[in-house]
Amino acid sequence: MRTDNKAQSSAGKICKYLIIAASILSAGCSQVDHGKLSKIGPTFMETNVASLPGWRQDKVLKALPALKKSCLVMLRSLRVGAKSKRKIKLLSGWKDVCNQIKAKRFSESSFRNFLKTEFNVFQIRYKGSEEGLFTGYYEPTLHGSFKSTESYNTPVYPKPDDLIHVDLGKWKNTLNGSHVFGRVVGEKLKPYFSRSEISSGALAGKLKPILWLKSDVDAFFLHIQGSGRVILPSGEVYRLGYAGKNGRKYYSIGRYLVKIGAISKEAVSMQSIKKWLNANPEKKTDVLNMNPSYVFFRRIKSNSGPIGSQGVSLTSGRSLAVDRRYSALGAPIWLSADFQDEKGRKLQRLMIAQDTGGAIRGPIRGDVFWGSGKTAEQLAGVMNAKGGIYVFFPKGINPNQSGT
Repeated sequence: MRTDNKAQSSAGKICKYLIIAASILSAGCSQVDHGKLSKIGPTFMETNVASLPGWRQDKVLKALPALKKSCLVMLRSLRVGAKSKRKIKLLSGWKDVCNQIKAKRFSESSFRNFLKTEFNVFQIRYKGSEEGLFTGYYEPTLHGSFKSTESYNTPVYPKPDDLIHVDLGKWKNTLNGSHVFGRVVGEKLKPYFSRSEISSGALAGKLKPILWLKSDVDAFFLHIQGSGRVILPSGEVYRLGYAGKNGRKYYSIGRYLVKIGAISKEAVSMQSIKKWLNANPEKKTDVLNMNPSYVFFRRIKSNSGPIGSQGVSLTSGRSLAVDRRYSALGAPIWLSADFQDEKGRKLQRLMIAQDTGGAIRGPIRGDVFWGSGKTAEQLAGVMNAKGGIYVFFPKGINPNQSGT
């Protein structure tokens, strides 16, 4: 281990980061990603599996491959040792059902029976309501190059070495779910560069881009989706996955365009936003920069799909991004939303919580992963639906007592 002055200086700076981070939290800085949205948490109302809306119509067996992936992660966490007693207790409740899911072969009928006999189902209610917002996302296909040219001029950056991320919950239990992001300037921790600053060249010459994209609008939506497939001039496909963020609060430019009357509330979608941006090049950059949040990427060497926050490849139409402060990653969730799925039917199906997102905030909030391709893009772009969720817990776990 190095013990020279440079190493000691770095250690001293890290200590200062943490002190400054704590002071930032108490001051309520916008760079702090706070924990719970309300002191009043959600309630879980037990219900019968057979009474779930659309239960008889869904082919629940289609969710089994995604659930198996999540179970392998939970079982592995138990073997290597979870980081907290609370997590160990929660994962232990999943051990038996996950071992069964891993070992058994299921038919549609036997899997339905397994869900009925091994789980209790709870509808989430929050502040007296059982209704929340559900959106969609997908893996976009983009065009890019490893070389910057007149055509390929929008950089995609890896996570910078100088980006500091502190999980304050690891230092104090009352700060669970709170994070602070920044960079060190002198001996002070300051907010990391915003989208506007990065777009204006704050990282140019300091950080080598992974590659360059043709469209700044496509790059913006890549940040929102969190992953993407980039087609290079050679025809090779290069996959990008989420690596980190600058910690700035996400702001919806769609909401802004509705506010100024550029797009009606009823017509707002990813497609309509893209159309407006491309039709208004003189205003495009200013509107994009209204969202200060910026995402960094890494190469994903996977042929099975983008990797979600649980560390597993996502399954089209069955993986759900949730707010992990309220829903455990890996949990089966029944979604009932006022939205037509890929076959024109009401979206009522079994899904697995496997991802998170900067805009996914609240107990009854979710983002459906629709896969890749034109159909996925269309579904993700227009989905903005009201709905409710029902969470499956192994018998013996009471979410009203232990939390999720």
